[in-house]
Amino acid sequence: KPGEQKHPKEPSSLQCMHLAVVACGDRLEETLIMLKSAVLFSNRRLCFHIFAEDSLKPEFEKKLKEWPSSYTKKFESNFYPITFSVGNAQEWKKLFKPCAAQRLFLPVILKDVDSLLYVDTDVLFLRPIDDIWQLLREFNSTQLAAMAPEHEIPKIGWYSRFARHPFYGTTGVNSGVMLMNLTRIRSTHFKNSLIPGGLTWEEMLYPLYQKYKNYITWGDQDLLNIIFYFNPECLYVFPCQWNYRPDHCMYGSNCRGAEEEGVSILHGNRGVYHDDKQPTFKALYEVIRDFPFEDNLFQSLYYPLQSKFLDTVHTLCGRIPQVFLKQIEKTMKKVYENRVIVYLGANHRY
Repeated sequence: KPGEQKHPKEPSSLQCMHLAVVACGDRLEETLIMLKSAVLFSNRRLCFHIFAEDSLKPEFEKKLKEWPSSYTKKFESNFYPITFSVGNAQEWKKLFKPCAAQRLFLPVILKDVDSLLYVDTDVLFLRPIDDIWQLLREFNSTQLAAMAPEHEIPKIGWYSRFARHPFYGTTGVNSGVMLMNLTRIRSTHFKNSLIPGGLTWEEMLYPLYQKYKNYITWGDQDLLNIIFYFNPECLYVFPCQWNYRPDHCMYGSNCRGAEEEGVSILHGNRGVYHDDKQPTFKALYEVIRDFPFEDNLFQSLYYPLQSKFLDTVHTLCGRIPQVFLKQIEKTMKKVYENRVIVYLGANHRY
């Protein structure tokens, strides 16, 4: 209309919540189940950034296209080859697990992405990604990344007992769930142990690896710990329920946040989705894997999960089912309200 102010349409990349994952070797199914958990509960649109070996890309595309349209319209997927912008590519590939070091290069490769959530393939979302995405707003002026502690108790922590290199805080941090403001990372000069002045993220990576490569055990996670040891003001530490691992319950419950709020993001490291060492973690993975997309969430996901948990009470993790079920139950109730109650309210008069 004449005189009416026009507002430019926001680019789709800004409307998205950006989620990145790196998949190599036999991680295809695990990655797809992680993406499925993200889509099941998210509210806002998702942009997937999938870094994968060339041989995996066609299968990823095929499987994602098989999902119902009611879910495929909630995300867009972008695929990238495994590349390392500095240093020796073969060294980076062999640093820890195949291709894991790729996450270090996300700020360099995804130049047009402002903020990003990186997760390992063995992660499951038990609540909307929207909720962890909100933590970006809690960053102060110097913080540019967020991770959870590696351990809650220093006396049983790996870094506090065995590390031969600098690490963040008293127990180190775990890089399996990492929220990043890529714009800030690209524009920051980081303090380091290499030269008196600061270095950019890309300038720092390979020299840092060369200096500490004989002392690191957990590859790229160790490098991140070294970086944030020298730059602690740059890190926001979120609580353990956002990166809940077997260590948080296999020796007894030691994640207070999960006890109070429930697990928000499950991290089944050490292959626990695929063996019988931690059946509680395996049960969650299998129920989400087998859930038919358009079935009732309570009937086809929540109740089978409750049933499977009855078989895990002989384990310490299995004795605290409420920790695993609290957030997923809360999330499903919200989904139900949004899809059913709101729909009925809009179409019926009382």
